[in-house]
Amino acid sequence: MPRARLTLNLTGAAREIRAAGARGLFMGAEHVLGVSNDRAPIDEGELVRSGTASVDPAALRAAVAYDAPYAARQHEELTWRHAPGRRAKYLESALNDSRDEVRAIVAAQIRRAFQ
Repeated sequence: MPRARLTLNLTGAAREIRAAGARGLFMGAEHVLGVSNDRAPIDEGELVRSGTASVDPAALRAAVAYDAPYAARQHEELTWRHAPGRRAKYLESALNDSRDEVRAIVAAQIRRAFQ
């Protein structure tokens, strides 16, 4: 009876999937940043310009941050008045409201790795 041996090395596949996940996380963070920028209080635009999206591919973690000196206070101060469509909790609300879109973005990038 003939015998055959099959060796399957998934190291390359796992590497591609991780890379796709990192790409998807970065794209998701960029999406959240865009939504957040649309909600962030705006006077001269410094706050919105200070926003960044980043990803740590090794840890598969993404971040969105604003580094204007007043960004944290502006985010947390619920009593301040803002122009229509602008508000406190601009980043937190953008993340919560974009959860499904971010999942879809990450999933799409991972699916592409299998094509």
